[in-house]
Amino acid sequence: MRIVDIIDKKKQGKELSKEEINYFISSLTDKSMPDYQASAWLMAVWFQGMSEEETANLTEAIINSGETIHFGALSKKIVDKHSTGGVGDKVTITLIPLLAAAGIPIAKLSGKGLGHTGGTIDKLESIPGFSTTLTLDDMHKQVEEIGVAIGQQTQNLTPADGMLYALRDVTATIDSMPLIASSVVSKKIASGADNIILDVKYGSGAFMKTPEDAEKLAQLMVNIGKILNKSITAVVTSMEEPLGRAVGNALEIIESMEFLKGNIVTGDIAELTYDFGVIALLQTGRFIDKDTARDYLKELIHSGKAIEKFKELIEAQGGDSSVINDYSKLPQANHKIEVKAETDGYVENIDAYKVAYGCKLLGAGREKKTDSIDYSVGVYLNKKTGEKVTSGDILYTIYANDGEKAEECKKYCNKAYKFTTGQPASNKQIYAIIK
Repeated sequence: MRIVDIIDKKKQGKELSKEEINYFISSLTDKSMPDYQASAWLMAVWFQGMSEEETANLTEAIINSGETIHFGALSKKIVDKHSTGGVGDKVTITLIPLLAAAGIPIAKLSGKGLGHTGGTIDKLESIPGFSTTLTLDDMHKQVEEIGVAIGQQTQNLTPADGMLYALRDVTATIDSMPLIASSVVSKKIASGADNIILDVKYGSGAFMKTPEDAEKLAQLMVNIGKILNKSITAVVTSMEEPLGRAVGNALEIIESMEFLKGNIVTGDIAELTYDFGVIALLQTGRFIDKDTARDYLKELIHSGKAIEKFKELIEAQGGDSSVINDYSKLPQANHKIEVKAETDGYVENIDAYKVAYGCKLLGAGREKKTDSIDYSVGVYLNKKTGEKVTSGDILYTIYANDGEKAEECKKYCNKAYKFTTGQPASNKQIYAIIK
């Protein structure tokens, strides 16, 4: 078998066999194949696509390229939730303690933010002392002890995916649905969960720009799960505007804790957290009725059990849990700049990408994974879509450590806001649920 023949076969749009895909991935990981051949294959896939069976075989080969986590009898109960990336998307942080408080084991491997999208790991690491560098054994032990663990992606887990992603990033092949699907699903399955919930974003702040494309990607990932005997539910959700009001690492931790304390009862964060929680409870067989499941989750919030589980998680991973009652212990920005409205009306839309780019200018985001970030900076949206605005009201607040950067951020956030004279219809958060 020769790599050049595999490249040529895919270039012609023919379907690769499982053996050919396995050979390609093994040649990648043992470094017997040069990068230029792997890059040529990626470009052939980008142009010709892959069938569902090919994509499932690629996913399985990536899983088998490294270690996998095994939780034994717990695997059937463990849930893993993954988002394809967004702006202000803190649902993983609000959902995981809630599900763990419900007795559903959670083993979550997350990533750092890249580009304009925020990363769960960065947000959690804004908590003083919180460590996400867990070994696979650490995660296994912690899930058994307190029912929840959140760690960084390890090099030993799906190493082929890391190699392919590095090449996709520099060969303009990131936006290939088979490559995206195999990357996401392989990491989730290798993480040891049998029950997987995928939040597939679309809109200005997401990688998929239309709901139709997001739905295609979601369906592909669900179908791969079926081929590989895993239960995957994909939820296609809007990322036209930021989720919640906070965008920025420490700011999003505060908003997450406010929800877990029961202080945020309406809005998109509450709606999506409960929606995903209900899906998890139904998927694992804990409940069969959506309304009963939702009422149960709300009771976990209002009883204090959810925030208590978050406290356990922080302490288990070396963090200072006193931040729950004292937000001043989180990283603090030097400047707080309140930007006021200059007109009357209603907020019609807030462009998620423009807000994210403004936050990135402040230092909240990174261009490449090795860049350092500022945990303290960000933007708080005092007014969101559908809300009435009177001239002089605070529209949004910038938290910054550099005055010039704050002014640049302000330019983008001003452009992000669109106004109308009449109250607009509320945005629909969920476009489709596929399982």
